[in-house]
Amino acid sequence: MSKQSAAVSIVVPCRNAAAHLPDCIASLSRQTFGDFEVVAIDDGSTDDTHGILARWQRRDARVRVIGQQPLGLVPALNRGVAEARAAVIARMDADDISHSRRLEMQLPFVENGAADVVSCLVRCFPRSQLRGGMLRYERWLNSLLTHEEMERDLFVESPLAHPSAMLRARTLRALGGYRAMGWPEDYDLWLRAYAAGMRFGKVRRHLFWWRERSDRVSRTHSALSPAAFRRCKVHHLKALHLRGQNAVTLWGAGKEGKALARHLRRAEVKIAAFVDVEPRKIGKTILGAPVVGVEGLTREHYLLVAVGARGAREEIRAYLEFAGWREPRDYRTMA
Repeated sequence: MSKQSAAVSIVVPCRNAAAHLPDCIASLSRQTFGDFEVVAIDDGSTDDTHGILARWQRRDARVRVIGQQPLGLVPALNRGVAEARAAVIARMDADDISHSRRLEMQLPFVENGAADVVSCLVRCFPRSQLRGGMLRYERWLNSLLTHEEMERDLFVESPLAHPSAMLRARTLRALGGYRAMGWPEDYDLWLRAYAAGMRFGKVRRHLFWWRERSDRVSRTHSALSPAAFRRCKVHHLKALHLRGQNAVTLWGAGKEGKALARHLRRAEVKIAAFVDVEPRKIGKTILGAPVVGVEGLTREHYLLVAVGARGAREEIRAYLEFAGWREPRDYRTMA
């Protein structure tokens, strides 16, 4: 097999990953589908990352190591995409682990056109370090199996674990690659893919182990903060569902609803009214908008649901569906 004939390019950005990189390498070396290349971008590491990658490259002709100055994750990802030679790109981070059959089981979904972006079920580890929020996210992530389920919850959180994803190189390049916009680059990509009419899919097997670390970039970088996610949501919401509209109704006058309202206002979207079920809030004014009960809900404006209480999302959806509202035509769940 020549490098040029590889079916899949695995793009692995690395920076100071020496502690966990050997586990990543071992998992890729065990793949049952062997027609791949690895494009490893060393983004200015100061530990032994480059040495580990260089030794791997000497052992395995499928591995290409590309060094660059420390430019950050988005430039590293785009460099990897630009250097990829295969028609299909698989993502992986240097501290994660792929099941030996990951490529074998994901690739057919892409090749037969079943989905444009394909992921799988994931398991976070080490389990001893997981807290309630991450465990809830893992359960939620693995509960979204079909395109329709992922579409429904697309504005709640990212429905795909980025380092577990696979898609055609031409698809990724047609979308313009990754963007540094001050918010999550992967979530931004999925929202752009959805806006372009692309479909999501998941292999219903645990094929990816996602490492949880206290110093993981998603916990430390401002572009991955809750506020950054909200900015990203509002940006894409305006383009997808609020074309020509400058006002929305917001169900939820609590913490989540008010936080979203502030970002909407900064984006010049007016809150026509808040909807809430708590009698003590009804009749008040929040951020210049009246708070009404459910009986005051009208179809005059597009409806956003932003209630963080556990179980509230499905209760509100059930109420709206019974009343004839359809998601995403009439409303979007945002939390």
